[in-house]
Amino acid sequence: MGRKIGVIAVQGNVSEHVAAIERAADAVGMSVSVVEIREAGHVPDCDALALPGGESTTISRLLGMEGIDAEIVDHVAAGKPVLATCAGLIVASRDARDDRVDTLGVVDAVVDRNAFGRQVDSFEAGLDVGGLDDPFHAVFIRAPVVDEVGPDVEVLATWEDRPVAIRDGPVVATSFHPELTDDNRIHRLALFDPLRASASA
Repeated sequence: MGRKIGVIAVQGNVSEHVAAIERAADAVGMSVSVVEIREAGHVPDCDALALPGGESTTISRLLGMEGIDAEIVDHVAAGKPVLATCAGLIVASRDARDDRVDTLGVVDAVVDRNAFGRQVDSFEAGLDVGGLDDPFHAVFIRAPVVDEVGPDVEVLATWEDRPVAIRDGPVVATSFHPELTDDNRIHRLALFDPLRASASA
């Protein structure tokens, strides 16, 4: 049976995530359909979600306007997997330290927007990521930094002693853009490993 994976498409790196999900599906031999979500009513039909980067204030405003925000919260509460990247991490967090961002609170973390961006606009780094055998080549673009995590949050990767990939229940969130590389292992870790586990349960 094919699974449906939604990419929240109100703004951000949508096509890159769609392509990365399709590559990851091929790599694990799973049949999926990928849908771009711009309005309410589609998230409940999805088995997994990607919340891409972009501009966090715009994304949070559009999610609220369209009524998608509550659907994402319900999706997480149901234990369905989510991959949130860069601005997606900011929107998913408990606190973005910015009143302009209406956070979803599905990741128990406090995030500093554009923290790395104040020093340098973008950089790349090899990261040791929990759950991956080999380093992941990560692309950071005006990346947020996780300042605090709750007691149940697992830190999957750090850069300069700061968390840049975390897991909170069914949500994996990254400061970097895994969709901008040909390496689909983060998408497999966040979305396909849980889907395969649920299929075999």
